[in-house]
Amino acid sequence: MTRRLAEVAKKVGVSEATVSRVLNGKPGVSDATRQAVLTALDVLGYERPTQLRGERARLVGLVLPELQNPIFPAFAEVIGGALAQLGLTPVLCTQTKGGVSEADYVELLLQQQVSGVVFAGGLYAQADAPHGHYRLLAERNIPVVLVNAAIDDLGFPAVSCDDAVAVEQAWRHLASLGHERIGLVLGPRDHVPSARKLAAARAVAGDLPEESVARAMFSLEGGHAAASRLIDRGITGIICASDPLALGAVRAARRKGYAVPDRISVVGYDDSAFMNCTEPPLTTVRQPIEAMGRAAVELLHAQIGGSAVPAEELLFEPELVVRGSTAQAPRD
Repeated sequence: MTRRLAEVAKKVGVSEATVSRVLNGKPGVSDATRQAVLTALDVLGYERPTQLRGERARLVGLVLPELQNPIFPAFAEVIGGALAQLGLTPVLCTQTKGGVSEADYVELLLQQQVSGVVFAGGLYAQADAPHGHYRLLAERNIPVVLVNAAIDDLGFPAVSCDDAVAVEQAWRHLASLGHERIGLVLGPRDHVPSARKLAAARAVAGDLPEESVARAMFSLEGGHAAASRLIDRGITGIICASDPLALGAVRAARRKGYAVPDRISVVGYDDSAFMNCTEPPLTTVRQPIEAMGRAAVELLHAQIGGSAVPAEELLFEPELVVRGSTAQAPRD
């Protein structure tokens, strides 16, 4: 019992005495705190007291495209914690290759009568992907928030990191180091954040030849293949659309016998977990995960409470984090 009190108190951010009052039905606890404690019991796997079992926790779907890229577990931790603080129970839905699709998860969530859905990465960012399940959510008036750039006309609020500023920061950093042959490793052509990054690069570069852009699936292997093509074309500074792509670029350079950063400089995007522990530590552009995740939950909670939330995009400023994967351009 003592261990349960301590774990629930830590999860919610209240005292053990407050948790005890909730579990014993004592007064002196706000409705929000009471609901947060009950939600924490559910999340931690503890049974509710008999007199409280009839109160079903409000469920919120948290849909992620994958867990291999550490940026998505990071968003899940922030968003899940913020939901629990509000008495909402996150239901994690993660896609796997050949497994349950995003549309299938939406159907399951609708069957569970969820209070809302947060998408942190997904098909809404790809223009050529199917989007019928998003329109189904809109028709059912289910509160939805999207994390990072989406296609136009979905009608949902979004919180995004500013892709244009991210590329400008990375490009100017490499240019300041003397790199004149700078290339991009981006996602598919229909990927909206990648399209924004490309537009920003063209704006800052003035003239960006097509051979300076390589596209890949978002994986270490994809980054390796795309960066290999850029290196063969004489690129010395590579800006990548994710940290896994950047790690693939580092591996590609080494496989070709080029030292990073002495011959090839690499910049990632996200500043996901352990990027300061790679060899060399990765220079990357940091997404403000904490601020974005909490903003997404605030927007969702407002909708759940009946407030009208404009279908607008909130842009958050990224931060360039300079580490050991970038250096002065080679002189020869």
